[in-house]
Amino acid sequence: MAGAPLVVGVMRQVRARAEGRAGAGIGQPWRDLRKQLRKQSITPVATTLVFVAAPLVLAATTLVIAAVAPLVATGSPLDAAADLFTVVGLLLVGTVALALGGIDTGTAFGGMGASRETVIAALVEPTILLSVFALSIPGGSSNLGALVSNTLDHPGQVLSLSAVLAAAALVIVIIAETGRLPVDNPATHLELTMVHEAMVLEYAGPRLALIEWASAMRLTVLLALLVNLFVPWGIAGSAPSAAEVVIGVGAIAAKVFVLATLLAFGEVFLAKLRLFRVPELLAGSFLLALLAVTAASFFTSRGGS
Repeated sequence: MAGAPLVVGVMRQVRARAEGRAGAGIGQPWRDLRKQLRKQSITPVATTLVFVAAPLVLAATTLVIAAVAPLVATGSPLDAAADLFTVVGLLLVGTVALALGGIDTGTAFGGMGASRETVIAALVEPTILLSVFALSIPGGSSNLGALVSNTLDHPGQVLSLSAVLAAAALVIVIIAETGRLPVDNPATHLELTMVHEAMVLEYAGPRLALIEWASAMRLTVLLALLVNLFVPWGIAGSAPSAAEVVIGVGAIAAKVFVLATLLAFGEVFLAKLRLFRVPELLAGSFLLALLAVTAASFFTSRGGS
């Protein structure tokens, strides 16, 4: 909760340095949130409860994902809820809530951004399911904590064909889900190219702060899940001691920092794709995930026979 805006700050600072600018510092997102919290919320005329509830639903679903996901330890009191289908469903609920909030304003930009976000979500969510499902086939479970534990017990699986294909597909869909380049540009204010920003144009004050904080949380949690599914070393076990929890917190912070830095540095050399090319990229990631499931099923059946 506290570190998510700092992850966004790190990415902005890395991009600024790579582009020859000084940057505002990694703490700037928190300063922006504090400024928004001091402002007055604005409710457009003729909007309904959907507009008001969208930021709350987005933040609530993100918090639940962060609570159940195996970020620091593989076991928790909420471990039973850390199911692949539950997490992907919660991601979709938050996305749909924000899209409905954009539509509820009745503006052209809100509807345009919601339409684009829905198209992206329709391709992203199945790919996430297939990618992690490819890992669940050799692991024998769709529980995320069990998948991380299986990787710890069988580290050689990280270099398998199915894992490499699944990792590539997950990287692409996480970029799309969090609105990063080349799918979306979080720094743009050009109406014809906006996706996420178009849906939140009518939000201001604490509601906008809640949306921005939840978006940073989604980025951080998805990056943390990505590294823990494929590079889980350092994570605490199912019954961790206090020292193991501290080590787990330090490990996940370091891994997310490295991954966010690499992602931000790569964005410097990428241009935003044309809108009609985005489905082609996401369809390619879906194909990679499907190949990962096929490879995992084939090698698991051969191993069993």
